[in-house]
Amino acid sequence: MTTKEYQGIVVEGVQKGKADWMLYKDLCKGCGLCMVKCPINAKGEKCLNWSHEVGLYQTPCVQPDPEKCIGCGTCAMVCPDSAIKIVKK
Repeated sequence: MTTKEYQGIVVEGVQKGKADWMLYKDLCKGCGLCMVKCPINAKGEKCLNWSHEVGLYQTPCVQPDPEKCIGCGTCAMVCPDSAIKIVKK
């Protein structure tokens, strides 16, 4: 059995240094559902922004602002492609 290594974006130190936020670029299709469902966005602050990195369909990926991201994991839960992962420290 072989496993595939995915390319990704890692943002360390979200949730005031208590978590790392990861996005697998090879899985992200740039749908933006994570941006819509992010509870920080509901408060008027943009936690997730479009990245300069491109994903599966050459569409922009997302990445968090480490100062505003609380590491709640909502983005990871709603991602239809499991492209986002939050690792608590």
